[in-house]
Amino acid sequence: MISFTPAAPSFDHPLEMLRACHGKILRQGEILQKLAAHLDCHGCDTEAQLAAQGILRYFETAGQFHHLDEEENLFPALRASDEFAQTPLPALLERLLVEHVGMLAAWDALRPVLLLLAAGEQVALDAAVMNDFITRYSDHIAIENAELLPLVPKLLTLEQLKTIGQKMAERR
Repeated sequence: MISFTPAAPSFDHPLEMLRACHGKILRQGEILQKLAAHLDCHGCDTEAQLAAQGILRYFETAGQFHHLDEEENLFPALRASDEFAQTPLPALLERLLVEHVGMLAAWDALRPVLLLLAAGEQVALDAAVMNDFITRYSDHIAIENAELLPLVPKLLTLEQLKTIGQKMAERR
């Protein structure tokens, strides 16, 4: 039988898993924007509660794992590469780590309102807080996809990538 949908990435291909996770993060940002619009029209109804619960579930599990995948597995493997110092990666990884801190702070600012919405409380999403969160993540993902991930196969072997994938799978 011919499958018309692409196969989901697996931990055997950790870079594809990271890219797929980036796509999911961006989709959560889109859901967050839809949630804000929905709240303006309908208040915190069941749909809004479910959306808030889904966003919370994602960023408190897979979203956190994603940062750990990078910080504890991918980045150290890249730093250990013989060619690391001859690439743009030293400065890029430092920038990405600083951005991770800012992204977590943006999540910490957004999370309390999502918890209230998930519980059915009639509260509004602060547009500035929401937009800061979405912008930080989308800008960060664009940099990782364009500048970081293309360099990884040039510095790491298939065996190293396999090990990273195994560690990612164990984390879950």
